[in-house]
Amino acid sequence: MSTPQNRLSPSTVRERSACMCHRGDACSSHAPGHALHLIQARLASATPSEWVDAIVEHADARTGDVVVRTLDGVAHALWNAAGAALEAPAGTPVALHERYGVLAVGRIQFNVARD
Repeated sequence: MSTPQNRLSPSTVRERSACMCHRGDACSSHAPGHALHLIQARLASATPSEWVDAIVEHADARTGDVVVRTLDGVAHALWNAAGAALEAPAGTPVALHERYGVLAVGRIQFNVARD
């Protein structure tokens, strides 16, 4: 007798790997706005000319929403579950890598989702 194959659909697999940060645990997802993936960080550091300087206009630590305005006046609404809003209150200078979705607050980098 053979063991039946356990075939899971892609949506089931995605649900099972859901991020634990919604429960207060460490982030287990690399989706936009969650944990920063090593490759994402390396790609951002390998393209230094694509970083733009910005100032945080609004940061809501409860929701994870952060609004930054670049020095040329463009506003970016961002979201991060890993604490970017705690590290970067309003008025904080930051750098944003638009292509790879990385927000740098000093030496700390966050994976951000953009609206």
